[in-house]
This record gives sequence, C-alpha cells and structure tokens, in this order.
Amino acid sequence: MKKTFIFAFKKSIPVMLGYLFMGFAAGILMSEAGFGWIWSFASSASIISGTMQFIIVDFFKNPPAIATVIIMTLLINCRYMFYGLSFIDKFKKMKSRPYMIFTLTDETYSIMCAFKETEGVDLKKASFLLAFLDHMYWIIGCTSGTIVGDLITYDLTGIEFSMTALFIVVFVEQWKSAKSHMPQIIGIISAIIFLFVLGPSKFLLPTLVVTISLLMLLKPKILIKEEEK
Repeated sequence: MKKTFIFAFKKSIPVMLGYLFMGFAAGILMSEAGFGWIWSFASSASIISGTMQFIIVDFFKNPPAIATVIIMTLLINCRYMFYGLSFIDKFKKMKSRPYMIFTLTDETYSIMCAFKETEGVDLKKASFLLAFLDHMYWIIGCTSGTIVGDLITYDLTGIEFSMTALFIVVFVEQWKSAKSHMPQIIGIISAIIFLFVLGPSKFLLPTLVVTISLLMLLKPKILIKEEEK
C-alpha cells in the first residue's frame, strides 16, 4: 500500500502545483465577492470543476434561474461524458466507482491514461488515491485562498493562466511517456480544425466527439504500435 501511495502521490505532483495555485485564485475571487471560507470549501468539495468554480462566484452574487445553471453546467462539463467512456470497464471493477466518476477531472483523466503496470503497485488503488489527492488539492487551494484573500494587496491579474499552464505540463509529460503519439496528434489536429471552423466558444465538444471516435476506430492500430516499440 505504501508503494502504491508513493506512486500515486508522485503522479499527482504536477496537478497539486496547478490545483493549489488555481484553487487559491478561485478562493480569492470568492473572498472579493464577500463570501466566507465555508462557501469556498463547500463549492470546491462538491463542484470539482475549475471553470465552474470561477463562474459560480457570479452565480452567488446574482443568482440566475435554475435552468440556466443546469444548462450552463452541462455545456461546460459535457466533455467528461466522453472521458468516462474510456474508463467504463475499469471503473466497473472498482468499489469506489461513484467517487471515481465524480472526481474525473481533465488532469486526473490525463494522468490515469498514462498509468503503466509497475511492480508492487495496485493501479486500481493508485487511481483512487490519485483522484482523492487531486480532490483534496483543489479543496485546500480554494479554501485557503478565501481565508487569506483579504490579506493580499498586490495585483493578481493573469492568475487564471495557471490552469492552462497545468494542461501544458500534463500534455508534455504524456507525450514523453507514450510510445505512440497518434492520440495526441489526432487531438491537436481536431482541435485546430474546429477552432478555425467554429471559433473558441464552440470548438471543444465537436473536437472531443471526433477525437474519441477516431481513437476508438484506430485503437487496434495504436495498440499494435505500442507493442512494437
């Protein structure tokens, strides 16, 4: 169990650095909006979505209709439905399946995709520990940001870029560890095409649909290339 925990913790370090910083930024926004740490703690524990964590601040200040909240949340987080498709079989075998589904964020998903068989490491337990640790990092970051928010006086413009930086780090690590780069190349090309065709506000969902569909079709070829190298 100790080796499994160390394995999961080491894998979670890039996420920890990003989540603590990004969560801190979200917590500061909560503080500036006049909400105490308990609000930040409750929202970070139950939402686990970086984008929604920032949007929820405006929702708290100017509550919209419930239907608006539901639709916006679905549109922003619908990509997780596609992420989950690749882990259906794996999660079915885990007792912690509800929690794994609940905590499947972009970063957790990316790191779990790169998991490899390691001597003395239970990958099922490592997956749970990774999801749990990432969840805790986000809660700690958001809550602490709210607590100390009133003490920070300097300009924090641009702090939200930390999440983008985290994505880049995770992508680079996955590229370096993968034997076949076909999945990454497919994702990049799909994103670029739909970004130019549909624009930055509408490209994400079709990019995910096309990317995952192509990966499912090309899965045998990808596995062959992984075994050859």
